Amino acid sequence: MKTQSLRLRIATFLAGVAILAFSGWVGADPPSRVARLAYASGAVSMSPAGDSEWVQATVNRPLTTGDRLWVDDDARAELETGGALVRMHAGTSVSVLNLDDRITQLQLTQGALNVRVRRIAPNQVFEVDTPNLAFTLREPGAYRIEVDPDDDVTTIYVRRGQGEAYGDEAAYVIDSRQAYRFTGTNLREYEYVDALRPDDFDRWSNSRDRRYDDSRSARYVSQDVIGYHDLDEHGSWRADATYGNVWYPDRVATGWAPYRDGHWAWIDPWGWTWVDDAPWGFAVSHYGRWAHVGGAWGWVPGPVRSRAYYAPALVVFVGGGNFQLTISSGLVGAVAWFPLAPREVYRPAYRVSRDYFENINRSNTVVNNTVINNYYKNTNVTNVVYMNRSVEGAVVAVPTTAFVQSQPVSREALRVSRETIGSAPLALVAPLAPTEKSLRGAAAQGGKPPPRALERRVVARTAPPPAPVGFVAQQQRLSAEPGRPLDESVRKELRSAATAPAPAVKVITRKQDGMPRSRPPQAAARAKTPDVGARSEQRGRADQREEPVAPQAEPPQRATQPQITPPQAAPAAPAAQPREPRGRADQRGDDEQRGRTEQRGNDEQRGQTVAPRPASPQRSAEPESAPPRAMPAVPATPATPATRATPAVPAVPATPAEPAAQAREPRGKSEQRDERVQREQREQREQAVTPAPAPARRVAPPEEAAPPRAAPERPAVQSREPRDRSEQRGNGAQREREKAAVPSPPPPAAQQPAQRAKPEPAPDARQAEPRPAAAAPKQAPPPSQPAPAAEPRGQEPKPAAGRGRDKNKDSEEQKLEEERREEQRRRDERRN
Repeated sequence: MKTQSLRLRIATFLAGVAILAFSGWVGADPPSRVARLAYASGAVSMSPAGDSEWVQATVNRPLTTGDRLWVDDDARAELETGGALVRMHAGTSVSVLNLDDRITQLQLTQGALNVRVRRIAPNQVFEVDTPNLAFTLREPGAYRIEVDPDDDVTTIYVRRGQGEAYGDEAAYVIDSRQAYRFTGTNLREYEYVDALRPDDFDRWSNSRDRRYDDSRSARYVSQDVIGYHDLDEHGSWRADATYGNVWYPDRVATGWAPYRDGHWAWIDPWGWTWVDDAPWGFAVSHYGRWAHVGGAWGWVPGPVRSRAYYAPALVVFVGGGNFQLTISSGLVGAVAWFPLAPREVYRPAYRVSRDYFENINRSNTVVNNTVINNYYKNTNVTNVVYMNRSVEGAVVAVPTTAFVQSQPVSREALRVSRETIGSAPLALVAPLAPTEKSLRGAAAQGGKPPPRALERRVVARTAPPPAPVGFVAQQQRLSAEPGRPLDESVRKELRSAATAPAPAVKVITRKQDGMPRSRPPQAAARAKTPDVGARSEQRGRADQREEPVAPQAEPPQRATQPQITPPQAAPAAPAAQPREPRGRADQRGDDEQRGRTEQRGNDEQRGQTVAPRPASPQRSAEPESAPPRAMPAVPATPATPATRATPAVPAVPATPAEPAAQAREPRGKSEQRDERVQREQREQREQAVTPAPAPARRVAPPEEAAPPRAAPERPAVQSREPRDRSEQRGNGAQREREKAAVPSPPPPAAQQPAQRAKPEPAPDARQAEPRPAAAAPKQAPPPSQPAPAAEPRGQEPKPAAGRGRDKNKDSEEQKLEEERREEQRRRDERRN
């Protein structure tokens, strides 16, 4: 039993060691994806990973973790990665924080990016880190990201697709429905931004997109091959019985061979890397194989449906450390190479796992497992027969100094005889140690971004890897084993000696509960209030939400009109006209008006204060002349509490009741009330004849008050009560008729008897009779309705503005109303 237990422990230990060893190999594998500088116009410079110098950027240069780019004024650049295209506007600073099989992480400290995501796998992440937020692109689409270094803001436009913005205290979903401009790093302060109109940068980006969308080569190559769209304009595809679909370049020089126009550069972690000068040279240099078919070179891609693996250069080196060639000055050290043919295995110069070795070969050519296994275990390549080694002009050689210093190969190429090539040994790597010149290439000095662009810290959701090891710290180790890049374990030991400054990154420490699912709060919607002549972008604060602004009280709009004072000989009494802004009262609603009349005050409702009519038993039969609707306030004497809210009107002499009743008739009808309401009013007025005393009213100044005349006491009660709010609810048609009946300012006293003797038209008088409820639907008149005509003296005045109409009137008002109706009928009969 103890023996079995011991064996089980040993087996478990060995399995753990194997897992650790395998994970170490997997961790040592370089990324299968890179980025490519696909386009550069103007002053575009770069700084390689682990270096602090800036040189002019070279098209087709592979870019990886730690590389930095600066697009100067009046310049543009395009960065291509697997499944995404990144366009950089003038004045843009971008660094590659992380680039591997899982993530593409860019640092944008200033400028503008147009990002076109063509595809993204479920387990892959595309992240752009800015000084204000980390933006993750989750769906294929078109995105524009801008960073303004002066205002410290980041603006995100999602034209198609969806992304997620992460800050210190929040995370939001950003889609094409709304663009945002964020300030700070907590995502609590932001602005709504209108959709951006396409500018020159957008139009240029769209034209570049069409080259990818319309590419014919997409049907022949894997979608992971970078730069395949450039093949359309510089060559043609032809089917071959042996190799399948083959691409042949156009307009190449006589005697041209692959890996001839370009230079070599040292790029970690792959080591010696070929940088082709031709605009179409990236795809054919790092993927697939070259075949010599019918006297011409043709490029054979790997399987269309397999994931493509990037290789620094698919070549075999000729010679070793002592390889020499003869030139005019004598023997010089040299290095030579030739391209791999289809079905030939590529052996990387860097250490890789078994899976990586198989994938990088299967994705770039058709090869069986037996061949792969034999090559993986066999480090001796001298006994391998390579097809292109014997092709005329296939082997290209340069002096070692030109190779190490990244000089143009086509200019420094040496002639190599067949005998020399046949007798020289083969090598997996170029046995040459790099220098600082190898790291930067032969490019001239380039421009530098502003210091603040390099020092500005960005917000990141994903922690980037440590800063790359400086070349100076690696140089001694690289010289000990020429041509081979350092293992990951050695880089970790040298990490502390890195001379390149680490990127300023602030990783979000707040743990997000999964991916965000909501857009920024609606507080920003209230901030985007239309404002004529103002900016379309309005600030919205999620943590300081705007409170709704209370509407201001409507100012009196008619208080500026002067009051027309009637002549003293026979002053007209504007009894109800100053109190008749019925349009505004009806707009607010009768119930609301009744409860708020005293609170709003007379000036707010009428724009004036008029002296009240004295409670005199005598009143004149002269018709009231309608003054302007708005008049300045007239001083009034103190009133009793019962009538303090009633506006004052000047008193005029009373006249006999019958002529006044005829002049009053147009105001008596109410087309908005039904028959039931009219009946209730008449009953209420009859009950209020004897018990209801007339409340005290404000007395007009002596200069405006007319001498009172004797009159029965009962009309005095009627002079106040029938002016009910129901009288103020006339419909629009009645208001128009009353407007037409408004008389001009009072004429001289000699003409007034004639006006009193003129009765109202009979049709209007007959309209005062009750109508069915369905014949007159209730509707509020417009607020700007003019004041109705003045009432004759013999008619019952309307109530003061402080008395709102109550649907449940007391019975005295109904009785008075009924009595008034009966008197009117008798007058009509006598007149007829």
